Amino acid sequence: MTTPSSTAVADTVENALATPEKEQPYAALGLKDDEYAKIREILGRRPTSGELAMYSVMWSEHCSYKSSKIYLRKFGEKVSDEMKERLMVGMGQNAGVVDIGEGWAVTFKVESHNHPSYIEPFQGAATGVGGIVRDIISMGARPVAVMDQLRFGDISDPDTARVVHGVVSGISFYGNCLGLPNIGGETVFDAVYQGNPLVNALAVGVLRHEDLKLANATGAGNKVVLFGARTGGDGIGGASILASDTFSEGGPTKRPAVQVGDPFAEKVLIECCLELYKDELVEAIQDLGAAGISCATSELAANGGSGMRVDLENVLLRDPTLTPEEILMSESQERMMAIVAPEKLDAFMAVVNKWDVETSVLGEVTGDGRLQIFWHGEEIVNVDPSTVAVDGPVYERPVAYPTWIDALRDDSASALPRATDADTLRAQFTKLVASPNLADTSWITNQYDYYVMGNTALSFPDDAGMIRVDEHSGLGFSIATDCNGRYCQLDPYQGAKLALAEAYRNVAVSGAVPTAVTDCLNFGSPENPEVMWQFSQAVDGLSDGCLELGVPVTGGNVSFYNQTGDQPIFPTPVVGVLGIIDDVARRIPSGWQDAGENIYLLGVTATELSGSQWAGTIHGHLGGRPPAVDLANEKKLAELLHAAGQQSLVSSAHDLSSGGLAQALAEAVMRFGVGARVWLDEIQERDGVDAATALFSESTGRVIVSVPREDDVKFRGLCEGRGYPVLRIGVTDPAADGDEPALEVQGLFTVPLAELRDLSTSTLPDAFGPTVVEPA
Repeated sequence: MTTPSSTAVADTVENALATPEKEQPYAALGLKDDEYAKIREILGRRPTSGELAMYSVMWSEHCSYKSSKIYLRKFGEKVSDEMKERLMVGMGQNAGVVDIGEGWAVTFKVESHNHPSYIEPFQGAATGVGGIVRDIISMGARPVAVMDQLRFGDISDPDTARVVHGVVSGISFYGNCLGLPNIGGETVFDAVYQGNPLVNALAVGVLRHEDLKLANATGAGNKVVLFGARTGGDGIGGASILASDTFSEGGPTKRPAVQVGDPFAEKVLIECCLELYKDELVEAIQDLGAAGISCATSELAANGGSGMRVDLENVLLRDPTLTPEEILMSESQERMMAIVAPEKLDAFMAVVNKWDVETSVLGEVTGDGRLQIFWHGEEIVNVDPSTVAVDGPVYERPVAYPTWIDALRDDSASALPRATDADTLRAQFTKLVASPNLADTSWITNQYDYYVMGNTALSFPDDAGMIRVDEHSGLGFSIATDCNGRYCQLDPYQGAKLALAEAYRNVAVSGAVPTAVTDCLNFGSPENPEVMWQFSQAVDGLSDGCLELGVPVTGGNVSFYNQTGDQPIFPTPVVGVLGIIDDVARRIPSGWQDAGENIYLLGVTATELSGSQWAGTIHGHLGGRPPAVDLANEKKLAELLHAAGQQSLVSSAHDLSSGGLAQALAEAVMRFGVGARVWLDEIQERDGVDAATALFSESTGRVIVSVPREDDVKFRGLCEGRGYPVLRIGVTDPAADGDEPALEVQGLFTVPLAELRDLSTSTLPDAFGPTVVEPA
């Protein structure tokens, strides 16, 4: 029989002093021998079991960034004045905040929920969305959109369907119930993610400058208030045990550590918080995510340089059998912690009661710099909150250049046979269009609501999502996320720069000005020196790239231990770029809508096929060096696209990345069902490449645009004036009488639109079942 928590015997500070030699299960909580010894040194005694629970979750890899801190500092060190101009809140708070003008600000962040989404795909993914949305609420913002970045195993593996169905259902359930549009993201299938899928979730919110909130508890006497859902047994040890360890070869385990979400409770919580902010009833606020009450109390107190006294028995419980330690560690969802001035407490309670949100006053802010937690009058925690939340272990893990990487890089795709005959090129093109990583993702995206709230200006399948912030001026933002793990496996430094460049370019082709960055750095075990080399290289690449482009990293997430047994995933540093557009009416879609327009290729094509979709899909090959990236060139291209958008000179713009020119043309034709006639001769002649390279190379800094004929001279003049390479490579083509639209590559092949659509839209349904016909 389980003892109810009200009569549970607590391990008090007094008891800890009296029993210094008591053995404690620190290893089972994820702490190493030296870490446990350090805790005893900090406290001058053994920790109580409550303190041990707090340190174990807050010193976990997932919460403390102990293996990554020394590298992440580079994001704060490599900063120019240009990068600070619009940055209102940077790293260290729940999410970054960027000034977008007219008194408006945008807050955005991406985080991982990888391991829970393998064990329990539906709840793992759902609570990933819920958690990142609460980070946005805690900045004082109204959440306005979500996105997701997904990596699954081999599409033909039986277990992939289990994970895909659960993850997509979880994301759509939670996001749709919240009434938030899902405006973009990525889906990648690769056997390297088979036992460790990646589920990264991004949320973005808008706020007026004066509504900004921070997670700093100050003001002795202010009340500590917990509100939202009751605390239960789900998610206990999620951060320390589940997210900060690798999977064994045995498959899914650790199910109890996965949280359970209730989006309807969160929807009410959002509206409740926004009313509290409007009435200026909170001094500071923190969402309860990883590490739960342990995190919220210690971070609020540490950030404010204050102390805090909490009576833990005041926590409202869903499960009365929970011990104090379990209450501290629980990661139950839909909870927030606020600091409230005593004179505002009655007004605060009136608002939460109006929204029927359960609330309890746990304690108050003190001025003594100690975090003290009591259980029925007995002191079970007495710590300096900075030692829990800020000054955790910092590791300089061993770093080793991978023993295998030189051989991998020497195996260049340039040695692979490149077809010259039309039939083979057509067959390769159609195989690529139907390949899992290039095929249409409507099977996933149609389960999401794109347009709820009525402010979505761009969404799937455009290159970036776009939301209108102000309906009077049309002010808005654009956002895109990208990463190519194949490139990062070949060269993590260059791969991170390529991820940044692609997301930056995707924002630019929408007509927005790229402004700020968030990231989610997914890697294998930090205890593997080769993984730490990959990580250090990726952080160097991303921080150098951001400095060169003049866009700050506003915050993000590190996810280590993404491996099964000894096999790490490809390094996958997902990069999100946010851009500002002064009027969403000037947005640029990714496909042409009218026949008779000229198609231009901006940029130069080189023989860069290593790591490409062509190499992987046609030849089953990964090796060589990824494409070169010139970020000064990318910046010049973005400025050119913005100028063209401002002058309404282009009717569509689509970046070239995975699958090269061939895939970009196929997607542009399929976007609105308007065909095209294209020629490659001038690309081949100017750039010195063969037809296969012209079609399938993944050289960077390239975009295709369609230009109405009446704007042709102005557009060419703009390109020439800015010194950017440009070639007219085709025209959008009306179907002849009785014919259907098609993509014709002159002198090589023609693929009718119906065939393209069938190839592209059948791949995911063949693996996972019928597609939902209409978007949610």
